[in-house]
Amino acid sequence: MSSPAIPFAVFLVIASLISPSLSQTCSSQKFTNNKVYTRCSDLPALKSYLHWTYDADNTTLSVAFVAPPGKPDGWIAWAINPNDAGMVGAQTLFAFKNSKGEMVVKTYDILSYTSIKESSKLWFDVKEAAAEFSGGLMRLFATLVLPEKGKTTLNHVWQVGPSVNNGFPEKHDFQPANLNSKGTLDLLSGDSKTDASGDSRIKRKNIHGILNAISWGILFPLGIIIARYLRTFQSADPAWFYLHVSCQCSAYVIGVAGWATGLKLGSESKGITYDVHRNIGIALFCLATLQVFALLLRPKKDHKYRFYWNIYHHGVGYTMLILSLINVFKGLDILDPATKWRSAYIGILVVLGAIALLLEVITWIVVLRRKSNKSTKPYDG
Repeated sequence: MSSPAIPFAVFLVIASLISPSLSQTCSSQKFTNNKVYTRCSDLPALKSYLHWTYDADNTTLSVAFVAPPGKPDGWIAWAINPNDAGMVGAQTLFAFKNSKGEMVVKTYDILSYTSIKESSKLWFDVKEAAAEFSGGLMRLFATLVLPEKGKTTLNHVWQVGPSVNNGFPEKHDFQPANLNSKGTLDLLSGDSKTDASGDSRIKRKNIHGILNAISWGILFPLGIIIARYLRTFQSADPAWFYLHVSCQCSAYVIGVAGWATGLKLGSESKGITYDVHRNIGIALFCLATLQVFALLLRPKKDHKYRFYWNIYHHGVGYTMLILSLINVFKGLDILDPATKWRSAYIGILVVLGAIALLLEVITWIVVLRRKSNKSTKPYDG
């Protein structure tokens, strides 16, 4: 008679093959140096793990940080920030391969996002440090002496990067997982909590993207299509004008809200700048504001300045159309959403483009017929 434990064991094997995450936990990890740590945590970002042992008597912290690097020749890092919750000010241990292909550990002081200084003197003392790479995972081992006795809750940050250039870590990605790789660590209880502001920030970035995609990326082009093509049909006058104004004013209001959200995000992201996206956004806001004032100063049809006003209004409008489409795609590159969202937006543009092309053909047919009728109409004296 077979033991009931055998089917259960078979189930565990099959489950681990179907879902590797079932077997990939910090408690199941073993180290080649047979080192055993009293506590461990499955970190919530970047598929990373932290093991540690804390000796309160001499404030010694032994850690093992495990994570897959961004690429095989990339790097991993674990840090303590003594003053804040984030990367700036973090006292960091970097592990990567040197030019000989050997794993090394270096210490850096992160002064800012653009200033990373290699330093042997950190907030804590490093008694020993080592690293290894196998099975697609890098492992960073270190023994630290913390300067403050009784301080058992730390701000910690972890990160992975794609490459190393001349012994210096290159910039990591700025995807949600990279931006959320921070939290607090309770050395005694073992609790590791992430910063809730990270989720809030992602939501605001998504709101910023949605507002601008709807305003500059959809409503604004739609308003141009209405103005260019519907006014050709006499029966649509003056309805086309009110539809055009309503569409463009709605785009302006929503776009300003998205623009303001972007400025707020930028002010909270010191050291992280997207210059092209930001500058185009500022230009769009300025041009759109000029268009709103131009609407208030719009001359009558028979006014002598109406011709010049039309040139200005159309020129600024088409310039905004080009800039808005470019900036929406710049924003998509920054947010890097699921492929379906980019495909959906491209699909909307294709539909608008097809409608515009069809209306362009119809418009030319109508215009040419009118000219033909005028040229063959007899003079009535």
